[in-house]
Amino acid sequence: MGITWVPAGFCSFAPVYQICICVNPFQIRVTVYHIFKPLLFALSPETAHRVTVWLLDAAAAFPPTRWLLRVMYRHDSGRLQKKVMGLSFPNPVGLAAGFDKDGKHIEGLACLGFGFIEVGTVTPLPQDGNPRPRLFRLPADRALINRMGFNNEGLEALAGRLKKWREKGAPGGVLIGGNIGKNKTTPNEAAENDYLKCFDVLFPWVDYFVVNVSSPNTPGLRELQEKEPLTRLLTLLQDKNKTHATPKPILLKIAPDLTDHQLDDIAGIIRATGLAGVIATNTTISRANLQTGDAETAAKGAGGLSGAPVRNRATAVIRYLREKLGKASVIIGVGGIDSPESAREKLDAGADLVQVYTGLVYEGPGLVKRILKFL
Repeated sequence: MGITWVPAGFCSFAPVYQICICVNPFQIRVTVYHIFKPLLFALSPETAHRVTVWLLDAAAAFPPTRWLLRVMYRHDSGRLQKKVMGLSFPNPVGLAAGFDKDGKHIEGLACLGFGFIEVGTVTPLPQDGNPRPRLFRLPADRALINRMGFNNEGLEALAGRLKKWREKGAPGGVLIGGNIGKNKTTPNEAAENDYLKCFDVLFPWVDYFVVNVSSPNTPGLRELQEKEPLTRLLTLLQDKNKTHATPKPILLKIAPDLTDHQLDDIAGIIRATGLAGVIATNTTISRANLQTGDAETAAKGAGGLSGAPVRNRATAVIRYLREKLGKASVIIGVGGIDSPESAREKLDAGADLVQVYTGLVYEGPGLVKRILKFL
C-alpha cells in the first residue's frame, strides 16, 4: 500500500490536493477537495477567485513551490507542439480571456500547463464593470452566468505588466493573446478608435489579438457583429496591422447565438479582410434546457452563460465555420470544455486549438494536464 499526494483541482479557481491511498489493484481516494469545495462555494465567485489567484501568485513567487506547481500540473511533450498562425504553441490548450483580464497572474498560470494565455478583455480606459453581484454559479449545470462588463484596470496598466513580463524573459514559455474591446461609454460610432488604440499599445507585447464584439454585457456591443460595422472595424485593424514589418494574427471572437446566415456573413468577412480566424464561441444569452430551475435562473438576472450548456452549440458553430472557411482559417474552440473528451470533440469538429475557463471551476487545474495526456 502506498500513499501519495496528487493535485485534485480548483474550486472557483482554488488549488487543492487529494490523498490517494492505493491498494493494488484498487485505489481509494480521500479528497481534501471535497472538504474545501463547500467552503469556497460559500464565498461569492469573485471573492473565491481573488483568494485563489492570490494563493497561486504566492506559490509561483518562490522557486520551490513554483517547481512543485509545474511538476503537479504541467505535461510537456514535443508531440503536443502545434504551429498555428505562424506561431509555435507549446500545446493546444489555452486559458480563455476573462480569467486574467489585467495580466497580473501570468507567471502563476504558466505553471499550470497552458500552451497560451489570453489576457483581457482590455479597454483603453479603466472601468469598474457592472454592479455586483455579477458572477453566479449554476452547479447543477456545471455553468456560470456573468455580467462582468469588461471590468479592467485599463490599457496602460496591462501593457506595463506585459512589458515587465517580457523583459524578465517571459518565464513559463506560454504565448500571450490580447483580447481587446471598447469602453462602455464609447458609442458604437466611435468604437473603432478604442480597438485601434488597444491594438497600437499592445502590439509589442502580445503574440496575437482577439477582437471581442460578442460579449452580451456591454450594451450595444453585439451590434458590431453586423456585417457593415464589423467589416469596417476589421479592415481598419488589418490596415494598421500591415503597417508593421511583421503583422500579428488577428482573430474575431463570436457569439454562439448567431444564425447560420450571420455565420455565413462572418465567414465572408474573415476571407475579405484576411483575418487569421475566429474564436468560437463566447457566452450565450440563451437559458434553454438548463437543469437549474427557471425561478432560480431568472433570479440571477442577465448575463452570458458559459460552461457545459454551451458545449454542443459551440461545437456546432465550429463545425459549420470549418466547412465554410476551409483549412485556411484558424478556429480556436471554447465552450463547455470540462473533460479530455469534450476537448477532443472541439478538435474533431475543426478547431486548431482549444481554450478552457468554466471547466476549471468544476474540474480544477488538473483538467489541463488530463486533456494534454489524453491528446
